[in-house]
Amino acid sequence: MQDSPEVTVLRLGHRPGRDDRMTTHIGLTARALGADRVVLVGETDGPAETVESVVDRFGGPFDVEVRESYRPLLRGWEGGVVHLTMYGERVQDVESAVRERHRTDPILVVVGAEKVPFEVYDHAGWNVGVTNQPHSEVAALAVFLDRLFEGRELDREWEGAKRRVVPEAAGKRVEEVDGDDRTDGSA
Repeated sequence: MQDSPEVTVLRLGHRPGRDDRMTTHIGLTARALGADRVVLVGETDGPAETVESVVDRFGGPFDVEVRESYRPLLRGWEGGVVHLTMYGERVQDVESAVRERHRTDPILVVVGAEKVPFEVYDHAGWNVGVTNQPHSEVAALAVFLDRLFEGRELDREWEGAKRRVVPEAAGKRVEEVDGDDRTDGSA
């Protein structure tokens, strides 16, 4: 987030055709809840383009990167590594240690899809379970980022936005930033 060391989300195990929507949601959740960038591994052009389009319309800063391999990033990361897995330590038991590390160092948050290689578990400073029950990796990322930023990400200011959602109790309203209202609910 803008006033702290970088948070990068690394999406592993994307299966083209099968995981396009989930990978897109990883990128959108990372952006909306305070991460600075998402790194998508493999054939992820569709999800990358969708997330970049949202950044263009609703603001940033937020970067999207596509790589063929996660290994150089993981092995060369200089900061904390958090791997989200239902088999990990409880988030409530490690969140303060992760926040403490993040005060001075960047954090890499690894989110898998299919079976995650043991190398990821080994490189992680924290293997974190948001719940030790089967659940969505998008939900795990959302809960983790909210705990990391302690809710500050919910008040984030967006630079370069062309549109913004206007909070309402009922209905949908999206406005052009220059004040030209869009009341049809399209974004």
